[in-house]
Amino acid sequence: MVRTFKRLYPQIYDFDNLWLAWRRARRGGKRKWPTVAAFEIDLEQNLWALHHELRDKTYRPGPYRHFTIRQPKVRRISAAPFRDRVVHHALMQVTLPIFEARMIHDSYACRVGKGTHRAIDRCQHFARAHRYVLQCDVVQFFPSIDHAILRRQLARHIACEDTLRLVDRILESGAGILRDYYDMAYFPGDDLLAAARPRGLPIGNLTSQNWANVYLDELDQFVKHQLRCRAYLRYCDDFLLFADEKPALWAWRTEIADKLAELRLALHKSRAQVYPVKAGIPWLGFRVFPAHRRLLRRNVKAFARRLRAQRDAYHAGEMSLDQIQQSIQAWIAHASHGNTYRLRQSLFRQVSF
Repeated sequence: MVRTFKRLYPQIYDFDNLWLAWRRARRGGKRKWPTVAAFEIDLEQNLWALHHELRDKTYRPGPYRHFTIRQPKVRRISAAPFRDRVVHHALMQVTLPIFEARMIHDSYACRVGKGTHRAIDRCQHFARAHRYVLQCDVVQFFPSIDHAILRRQLARHIACEDTLRLVDRILESGAGILRDYYDMAYFPGDDLLAAARPRGLPIGNLTSQNWANVYLDELDQFVKHQLRCRAYLRYCDDFLLFADEKPALWAWRTEIADKLAELRLALHKSRAQVYPVKAGIPWLGFRVFPAHRRLLRRNVKAFARRLRAQRDAYHAGEMSLDQIQQSIQAWIAHASHGNTYRLRQSLFRQVSF
């Protein structure tokens, strides 16, 4: 086990690090948010305030704002106050490279230079070279993440106690937020006190996304080095294993379920199936075949509904043509990663502005 013994904490509250964290936290159109604008009215003073709170170890996370989305499935999103988002970025800028250096190549969620389209490309690459695929996902992944296990994984490579103390405060601020989205599961050796174990990471935090990768890196290492599966990739809690023989994949499925149990996670066994790659792999919004890709039907229907709603908003004067064009161009950029030229033509003929 290799741990990073140098003092990380001063690097986190360093003013230049906080300045860069602020710039990254406001990206993606967030500058228009009232909370972001309020923070920027007195930017330097607010950053110095965070610097002093972190340095003096008096920083405390604020309350989350919650909302629910229902597409593609029901999820509770928890938005931290903007000043906390700045702290999350500051923490990740210092600590994430430690874990990035140890992660496997074929882990794609929330990593620079990776992303959904790279994961789709890799899926098709493996599908062209193998006959069968085992497709898996984890039951209630974010609500199930166990704080004690995650803390142990982080401490395995970080020896700076002040940094780990900040990690603890962020973890504690999100404990129980997804309680209503978790169905209690017991694992070998559990007693009744297992129900009281702190668990769950708020969906929407930068820290949650990256710590989820750290959490499942243990699975990645197991699949690559213990099962010796050369054709494996993961995007968040969805993952694929490829092979030319069905029995090997079924055997790996059993061992993966056991490994996940060590992490207090459950494999979605009804979905964990082995099938030929020529049937097409539903993966990140596409159905991926060895020679081509199609958008999933539900994604096409969702875009068609959104396009009709934008048309109606345009005629009602609630949206400008420029806003609609930006939305359409973003979808086209995504859809063009599949064989969708005729589909796009058909959609835009149906909905006229």
